[in-house]
Amino acid sequence: MTLDTLDTPAALIDIPRMEKNIALMQERMNALGVKFRPHVKTTKCLDVVRAQIAAGAKGITVSTLKEAEEFFAAGVTDILYAVSIVPAKLPRAMALLSQGCDLKLVVDNTIAATAIAQFSREHEQTFEVWIEVDTDGHRSGITPEQDTLLQVGRILHDHGVRVGGVMTHAGSSYDLDTPQALAALAEQERAGCVHAAQRLRAAGIPCVGVSVGSTPTALAVEKLDGVTEVRAGVYVFFDLVMHNVGVCALGDIALSVLTTVIGHQVEKGWAILDAGWMAMSRDRGTSKQGHDFGYGQPCELDGTLLTDYVLSAANQEHGILSPLHPAVAGESHAVATDDLAAAAAANNVVTRFPIGTKLRILPNHACSTGAQFPEYHALSARGDVAVWRRFHGW
Repeated sequence: MTLDTLDTPAALIDIPRMEKNIALMQERMNALGVKFRPHVKTTKCLDVVRAQIAAGAKGITVSTLKEAEEFFAAGVTDILYAVSIVPAKLPRAMALLSQGCDLKLVVDNTIAATAIAQFSREHEQTFEVWIEVDTDGHRSGITPEQDTLLQVGRILHDHGVRVGGVMTHAGSSYDLDTPQALAALAEQERAGCVHAAQRLRAAGIPCVGVSVGSTPTALAVEKLDGVTEVRAGVYVFFDLVMHNVGVCALGDIALSVLTTVIGHQVEKGWAILDAGWMAMSRDRGTSKQGHDFGYGQPCELDGTLLTDYVLSAANQEHGILSPLHPAVAGESHAVATDDLAAAAAANNVVTRFPIGTKLRILPNHACSTGAQFPEYHALSARGDVAVWRRFHGW
């Protein structure tokens, strides 16, 4: 199988780029002296995770119990389920534990902590539980100074449930775009999580693990004193949002969508593609950043960037490839407009992109674009293509 024979739309993994991304992150974590636990929700793909483990990753992070079940069945045992557990999911978690999975749960409230303690007592088997800490006000978790932190810790510890550690995710890093701001947030993330662990220890609650991480902060952090492990996910593919944040080049993005030109709107300067939002997703994460990439950055089949074009719109199965307005072509903030008669003539869209032409589109958000496909097509340096399964569900 090659790109020329592959049906479209298809999710492509550029294997050399992916392997480079994996190696660079692992080398960085090794140099910082911490364990690296990649977040596999980006790929949900055993072939990718095997490459991460082969590079030196220790354990994985998941966002669903389906991921935990799939990867445990494939032989991965050290798994952190990094979403606050609800009582109704405890039987599934216990089933994994009973089969030998070293599953770690996460809580950020006293209700879930109490439910875990009661469930463990009733089934005479206990979990390892980590407490989620909020270090940037981005999402969930307990702030390092809240009384709830110690309340949750005591509920667990006093009922014989092991508190494995504290974990945090600096998701607000996606809103930044300078090395200085990223480094400052990375230190805020580190310091806050370490402080939470210190408070628990001072209260007599053992807390060995301190887990931090997001792709931007993992790549920006300058020191990790007191941290035992780092988690990151999208780094394995990168995407246009990460490019705008400033942690990767466009040439580092390892995921793209293969698409075919299926028509033209000559007077508008459009080429119509068979990759709409069902292929690219509706994620418009770059729309609030300094460079709006529309629904994706087009490339030639060999990966050469088409910087004078953008995937400006998407219907369910149709993508609109538009030239940038000639007055602003090449400017980082510009996307296509509707008044493009002059641009159509200048770019000669029919000649440049005949029907049947195949292109590659770099995605805004690798996680959401990958989620549109049941499988990846992995492209080797030799140009051959292998099928890598990707699973869905919760």
